[in-house]
Amino acid sequence: MNDQKNFIIVIALSVAILFGFQYFYSSAPEKTKPHVVQQTTQGVPSPQENAPTAPQILTREEVLNAQPHRLAIESVSVKGSINLEGALFDDLTLLKYHETVNPQSPKIILLSPNNTPHAYFARFGWIGSQGALPNEKTLWQTNGLTLTPQTPVTLEWDNGQGLVFHQLISIDENYMFTVVQKVTNKGTVPLSLTPQGILTRYGQPKSAGFFILHEGPVGVFDGKLFDPSYEDIAKTGVLQNPKAPGWLGLTDKYWLTALIPDPKSAITSSYTYQGAAENALISALYQRDPMALEPGKSIEVTNHFFAGAKILSLLDGYEPTLGINHFDLAVDFGWFYFLTKPIFYALDFLKNLLGNFGLAILALTVVIKIIFLPLANKSYSSMARMKALQPEIEKIRERYADDRLKMNEKIMALYKSEKVNPMAGCLPMIVQIPVFFALYKVLFVSIEMRQAPFYGWIHDLSAPDPTTIFNLFGLIPWDPPSYLMIGAWPLIMGGTMLLQQKMSPPPADPTQAKMFLLMPVFFTYLLAQFPAGLVIYWAWNNTLSIAQQWLIMKRAEKTKKKVTK
Repeated sequence: MNDQKNFIIVIALSVAILFGFQYFYSSAPEKTKPHVVQQTTQGVPSPQENAPTAPQILTREEVLNAQPHRLAIESVSVKGSINLEGALFDDLTLLKYHETVNPQSPKIILLSPNNTPHAYFARFGWIGSQGALPNEKTLWQTNGLTLTPQTPVTLEWDNGQGLVFHQLISIDENYMFTVVQKVTNKGTVPLSLTPQGILTRYGQPKSAGFFILHEGPVGVFDGKLFDPSYEDIAKTGVLQNPKAPGWLGLTDKYWLTALIPDPKSAITSSYTYQGAAENALISALYQRDPMALEPGKSIEVTNHFFAGAKILSLLDGYEPTLGINHFDLAVDFGWFYFLTKPIFYALDFLKNLLGNFGLAILALTVVIKIIFLPLANKSYSSMARMKALQPEIEKIRERYADDRLKMNEKIMALYKSEKVNPMAGCLPMIVQIPVFFALYKVLFVSIEMRQAPFYGWIHDLSAPDPTTIFNLFGLIPWDPPSYLMIGAWPLIMGGTMLLQQKMSPPPADPTQAKMFLLMPVFFTYLLAQFPAGLVIYWAWNNTLSIAQQWLIMKRAEKTKKKVTK
């Protein structure tokens, strides 16, 4: 019995320590200082160079209004513009997402132009040692006024030295741009040009460095995930990626920007990190192999640029249509990827069936319970037999109180004679731990869960329960500090945990009994800071376990009475 209780305590404390570390030790980001990003078309600046400080920083609106040469972008998913001076993708708003659950709150701004506090932009171009090439100051001409999914546009620039550059830009209904670069050599000299793409951002996202979440560089090369942290790049200033076919970009919790060259062509790519943490200049760069351009000929390359929400089904769909290998790895499903992704798709299916992600969580819990029903029945049956043996065990403890070795031998002999496995009660908890972690990961990183409502006061299953007992759930006009936010659902979860504990065989050791009594209180406080969807899952899972355990124990009592008669 002691072994069983000790094992459960170790498991429970392991979970508590892991999530407690994540919550209390997650690094707080430093405030960023305004800074102007300077580009280079011949690669990325040397890490030893200090990024120059701008004399003046303007708002997005001021910068956009001061730049008349812009090509509008309009679709059902995004709105923004391309700066024709440099052909920069530097203005993009995600129309389907708001900063808060309030539909009147500002929409998510992903890309911002240079000279703004959080500049974030991309461009495609060429490098070479011969002739004038387009750069960030080049003013392109366009054949249209607005880029839509139905109306692609062409940008053109003539360098006056025999080279004519074109960019055919199109966008799908979501967040994928296609950029076909073409160069025509009207001169008499053969040339060699290298296609490249550059992605630049100023400042790290606020949640970068969170224990359970990867934010920062991400890419897949030859089918292998490459995801160093911002800190990894900052150590050396430049981090080279392996030369191989693939894609690369920068990922936030819910948003992704990615440069995607031809999936069949090997690329040389790197990340750079300049400046201190509070004014970091981060760049991602790729270059393809040089291409020969004979007089009177043209060369052409196709690139894709993704800038938007990390919708899993959307990312998965680009693999068969565009050949983008493992694009779904931009979603950080973590170590339990083999379990997390199926759980997400199960939840998504149930949500489409039931109309609510909260109901989907409840339904998935029932499915998981059914899958592990034989194991749980065996466990609870063993616990019921152990509870029935408590009077006999107490007699043995009293009889051999001065000889613990003999006492344990007698207790184990009793278990063996009654065919009771004292460790059987741990099996459901062991099985539940990876499911718990996987569901937590899904709730934490999936944009589909972001701001997904449940019923009543839960308007966002990915956020903690917004109520608290310390202001009587809103009856008292007072906003308690975050550490006192213990809402209704965490209390329900704690109550179910306490009830389940009462139904289980009690520890004979007084110290263990006190620890077990405090566990529901501890977990209630700890999980109050976790996504409400996870707390609802745990409470519902406990409720189903209580019902299952109660039925098994009642059946065991009836069986015992029949045997006694």
